[in-house]
Amino acid sequence: MTDQPRCPASAPAAPELFTWEFATDPYPAYAWLREHAPVHRTRLPSGVEAWLVTRYADAKQTLADNRLSKNPAHHAEPAHAKGRTGIPGERKAELMTHLLNIDPPDHTRLRRLVSKAFTPRRVAAFAPRVQELTDHLIDGFAGKGEADLIHEFAFPLPIYAICDLLGVPREDQDDFRDWAGMMIRHQGGPRGGVARSVKKMRGYLADLIHRKREALPDTPGPDEDLISGLIRASDHGEHLTENEAAAMAFILLFAGFETTVNLIGNGTFALLTHPAQRARLQDSLAAGDTALLETGVEELLRYDGPVELATWRFATEPLTIGGQHIAAGDPVLVVLAAADRDPERFADPDTLDLSRRDNQHLGYGHGIHYCLGAPLARLEGQTALATLLTRLPDLRLAADPAELRWRGGLIMRGLRTLPVEFTPVGVKSSAPQT
Repeated sequence: MTDQPRCPASAPAAPELFTWEFATDPYPAYAWLREHAPVHRTRLPSGVEAWLVTRYADAKQTLADNRLSKNPAHHAEPAHAKGRTGIPGERKAELMTHLLNIDPPDHTRLRRLVSKAFTPRRVAAFAPRVQELTDHLIDGFAGKGEADLIHEFAFPLPIYAICDLLGVPREDQDDFRDWAGMMIRHQGGPRGGVARSVKKMRGYLADLIHRKREALPDTPGPDEDLISGLIRASDHGEHLTENEAAAMAFILLFAGFETTVNLIGNGTFALLTHPAQRARLQDSLAAGDTALLETGVEELLRYDGPVELATWRFATEPLTIGGQHIAAGDPVLVVLAAADRDPERFADPDTLDLSRRDNQHLGYGHGIHYCLGAPLARLEGQTALATLLTRLPDLRLAADPAELRWRGGLIMRGLRTLPVEFTPVGVKSSAPQT
């Protein structure tokens, strides 16, 4: 018996992936894949071949499958290709030993060390600082009547917040902002700019760890920063190497800011292009009710979330996903954006409904690699959106939505710019400089 074709003759041709047109609106292509090729092998822009998993049930199972390793050492392709499967520049800067590249038991050990920084209590205590930063940034453009919400708001807010948590001195945080900016616009910056920025960040973190270790008090204070906590844990028998400490700080900064940049940017864009939903949220906030804000942020994460594809996984043995055989060493990428629009899991998945209740989206992953900083990202997203809509009630797009450009890349989904207009307003606070 011969093999049957994957899709019927009447099906439309397979869509082209990873073009600029695709980046603008990937959801029709993902719908085609879910229906006709739910586990699909493709050649990525980097030249690496990988499997894309697009259905919700398969995605959730894949994210929790311990036969899929996060360690690039399990990649079947030659060593030079492995350098294309992580964050640019991290290998040369010796920053590979972080949570996104390791498996248990090392993953369990390192995650335990940093998890206390993101407890609900710790995040709640950080809320006033997030509000202070939010108001301060809005004050910077509120009187102009126009702004680019990516560069003037969505980008700096999480950078300064995560720097505060890590313990980066305020006078050094603008350097981090510059390095991070180069990393997220890696396709629009100078050649080699990402690698140079990663190298500079690595050198700075190594020096900061050394300085903090020299000045570390005998007992921790109630607001001890995360880098000091990592040093203290290392010095008390947790065996955290300098490379591990630097890599941990690096990935918390990288993963902790870009996801939130995109949550705020994509979320604001979705609200501005869905005026009825935006009006519902503004009315709710005006009435002092935050319930719709909370469910609304979850819906924005599902509808057009900040992470399009989960980070790399590699099969450690032959396995089957969605009826498709995966060979040992093959890379597997779970398409969170496709899974979160799966009609088998979500009613009316292409409709934005801020009051959606049954919303177990995969926007922050699933399983042992579930996003550690999700509570902080939610706080920042809720604070940013609520404050924008309250302080700038007539906020509106200053460009045709079809003309906006999305950053190229594989893992993250975010706008390059988000130009807006509004009626100029006065400053609200005299928040200290970041």
